[in-house]
Order: sequence, then structure tokens, then C-alpha cells
Amino acid sequence: MSNQDSARYVSRLTRDTLALILAGGRGSRLQQLTLWRAKPAVPFGGKFRIIDFPLSNCVNSGIRKVGILTQYKAHSLIKHIQRGWGFMRGELGEFVELLPAQQRLEASWYAGTADAIYQNIDIIRSHNPEFVLILAGDHIYKMDYGTMLAAHVEDQADITVGCMEVPLAQARAFGVMAVDSDNRITEFAEKPENPTLMPGSEDLALASMGIYIFRTEVLIEELLRDADTPGSSRDFGGDIIPGVINRRRVSAFPFREGPDGHRAYWRDVGTVDAFWETNLELVGISPELNLYDREWPIWTYQDQVPPAKFVFDDDGRRGMAVDSMLAGGCIVSGSNVRRSLLFHNVNVHSYCKIEDAVVFPEVDIGRGCVIKKAVIDKGCIIPPDTSIGIDPGEDAERFHVSEGGVVLVTPEMLGQRLHYAR
Repeated sequence: MSNQDSARYVSRLTRDTLALILAGGRGSRLQQLTLWRAKPAVPFGGKFRIIDFPLSNCVNSGIRKVGILTQYKAHSLIKHIQRGWGFMRGELGEFVELLPAQQRLEASWYAGTADAIYQNIDIIRSHNPEFVLILAGDHIYKMDYGTMLAAHVEDQADITVGCMEVPLAQARAFGVMAVDSDNRITEFAEKPENPTLMPGSEDLALASMGIYIFRTEVLIEELLRDADTPGSSRDFGGDIIPGVINRRRVSAFPFREGPDGHRAYWRDVGTVDAFWETNLELVGISPELNLYDREWPIWTYQDQVPPAKFVFDDDGRRGMAVDSMLAGGCIVSGSNVRRSLLFHNVNVHSYCKIEDAVVFPEVDIGRGCVIKKAVIDKGCIIPPDTSIGIDPGEDAERFHVSEGGVVLVTPEMLGQRLHYAR
């Protein structure tokens, strides 16, 4: 098959695919970062929100029929989607639909990942896709779903599960599978105590990424079966996938990239430590996640703000940033910012030292502050001469300190009760 024919083949598959993004979870391991927003709405990377990554993957893969299933504190997420993702052309059958929990089939909220899809069966049927791509809305990665769709069809699979190699010590947090020589899944266990090793490996397991492709009729049949099964937790990893392995053809699709097929970039930013670390990886010289890739742009809503500005050039009062990323609207006034990531409209007053910090939008940092190894939530007003990340005991009395020593600061912790969607 020529490259042109192959591209047309994949294009037909993506046109016949409906993507459903599960974006209703709180993400409680992110602590107070999800007090007023769902995890997929948490800001990431200086100008994005987490949901922008799976959405951008869909658009860049040619999948332009997308439903986003929301539930927990979804207002900021809904507002972001409405502002930043309204460029689809309905005349061409393109859309990003918001599918809030609305008790369409049962008088209950979404009880699990499978139940969320089940409660929208009528909407799936109305779009009549050939394939349904089910995605988690809370992971950071870049992936061409067209390649996975092509593999799904070529394998004549009923279901395909996106997977990647993870160290055995981390595998207990994922769905872990065993596969045969044809990548057919022979075993699947959700968060097993003793994960199965990959063939030929002593320290790696094959873990589910929470990405599933179904033939539509198979998805509907299995959702109906699960809904009629007493005791089911209504979850794909816990119930649907383990229950179909002996009845359906279920394939694994290892997520790799490049000509050498090395393991691709994928991050679960589900803890404060992982979130902080993944953000600060981006300020490195050559980070694994390339946000400057024009071939695979990350789309988002952008506030209309002026460029970042640095003022004062006196000894002891020099506005500067080193090994850092700053979004538009930031003003660094006679302060030193190092190895940090500042979102839009952050105002850093004079004589501050900011190091290894992730600072969300609309933050005001008063004169003489010292902030190290911290995540500062949106809207915080940091009083002058505040020290954060210097004295662990003092930090623990006022803020949340993670296992890895990252200090999380929110407006509520500062006595600033904003009570708005962030």
C-alpha cells in the first residue's frame, strides 16, 4: 500500500470514529487542586489544561467527532471547552459535544467508566459510528490514534487496548495484561497485587493507558450485558475488559514512537509530586514532551493578554527569568525567577526569589517573597515577605506538603475564599 493510499485508509477510519473522553473525575490525589475543578480542567504546561492533550490528539489524528463526559465540578471545564474548542464545523459533521451526567437511562450519576458510556448509548446510536474510541481526559501525551485504529482493523479485533511498558513497581496502579505472540490479550487484571511480567522482561509489565477502541456494535452489546450483571462496578478495567477476553478478540496496541519503536511519552499527573515534576520537565533544554512541535500542535483557549515583561536592571533588583517558561501577561518586577513555570497574568513584585515553582494564572506575589519547590493555585495573593518551601514544619502548618516535599498553596489556605470555578 502506498503512503497516499495508507493515508486515505486511515482517514476513512478516523472519519468513521466517535471519540468519547471520560472527564468526570475529581482526581482526589491532587489534593486541593481539584477543590473547585475536575482533574481534566487543571492548568498544565503554562497555557493549557490537561483536557487539551487528548482533545488535540483527536483533532491532529483526524477524529473530529468528540463527546466529553463530565460530572464533578465541571463548570471551569465546560467554560474552557466552549471558549477554546468551538472551531469545529458542524456543516461537515464535526463537533465537540459536552455530555454531562444527566440521568438519561438511570436515576443516578455516572457510577463508573463503563456506566458513563452506557448512560449515553442513545447518543452513540444517533451518531452511528463504525468505531468508538474511549479516552481518559486526565493524561499528558501525544498520540496518533489513526495508527491504533489501523492496527485494530488489521487485527480484526473487537476491542483494542492501548498499552505501554511500565516498571513493575508502578504497575500495581494500572490495569495489567498478558499477551500472546500476536498481541492478543490473554489475561487482564485491574491494579493487581502481583502484576504479570512482560515476556522476556524481569522488571516491566504491560499496562493499560485507559484507551480503548470498540467496534460500535460490540461496545453496545457489552455495555448492555454489564448493566444486567449484578455486582458489577460498571468499570472498563475492572469488569468489561476482563469479562470479554475469552469471548471476544481483544488486542493490545503498544504505544511506541519513532523508527526504533522506543517507548513513547505518557504521564499520569495524578499526584501533586507527579504534577509538579511533569510541569517542570518542560523548562529543560530538550524535554521529552515537545510543546514546540509544529507537526503536532496542542490546541487550547488563550486569554488575550500582552507579552510577558521584565523590569528593573539594578544590582539586587533585576527582573529576570532563567531556565523558565512564562506565559503572556506576566510581569517580573526586579525579581529572580529560576527553573519555574508561570501561567498568564502572574505579577511578581520586587526582591522575590522564585525557584522550582509552578504558578497558576492570576497570582500576585508580594515584595520580598521566597518561593521554592511549590505549586501556587490560581488567584492566590501571596502577602509580602512570605516564605514558602523553606521551613517544612512551618509549611505543613499552613499549606499541603506532599510526600516529595512539594508545597501546594491555594487561596483557601491563605484565608482568601474565592469560591469560583478555576
